[in-house]
Amino acid sequence: MNVIDAVRQRRATKKFDPDFVIPLNEKKALLSLAMENAPSAFNLQHWRPLLVEDPAQRRNIRKVGWDQPQMTDASMLVILCGDVAAWSSRTREIWHDADPLVRDFMVGAVDNYYRGKPETQRDEIMRSAGIFAQTLMLLAKAQGYDSCPMDGFDFNAVAEVIDLPENYEICLMVAIGKSAGEPYPRIGKLPFDQLVSIDRFHPDMP
Repeated sequence: MNVIDAVRQRRATKKFDPDFVIPLNEKKALLSLAMENAPSAFNLQHWRPLLVEDPAQRRNIRKVGWDQPQMTDASMLVILCGDVAAWSSRTREIWHDADPLVRDFMVGAVDNYYRGKPETQRDEIMRSAGIFAQTLMLLAKAQGYDSCPMDGFDFNAVAEVIDLPENYEICLMVAIGKSAGEPYPRIGKLPFDQLVSIDRFHPDMP
């Protein structure tokens, strides 16, 4: 499947076949492909995916996840978290093999960009996790799987269930598996001219 087909065929699946199983090695391969190829600011790889395999833990998450069936019925559930402190703890490690001049420049640039800016630190993990999630979903579709991005749940309660570290934030979940039915038709897509501006925004934009 090419990229255009994957983009067009990806849908937010609400009902998964609970009997369909993706082998653990394939789940790990999907995550590895996303981790190796999804872009992130300064290549910091802020994402910290949590793959939830234990059925009991899935049920615990569903209890505080507004009882959404995707959380237990999809073969694969990933809670995408972000490391707010990645900028201060990982930069030198990530850029270790670069030319020393490049490495030193990047260490300084990252420090200048993030230090003392908690909103920027949090915003960046959300952006990076969003890009990671879309990469993961397109990879899943390319391999014949269906998916659903999810952010409708009690974030604090889920954080307690998964023992989320203090410097981490939950960004969203992605459920992956096989759809148990036909997707709903696409509705409500706004036309190009109502959404896209060129060069600058105009006061008559709707």
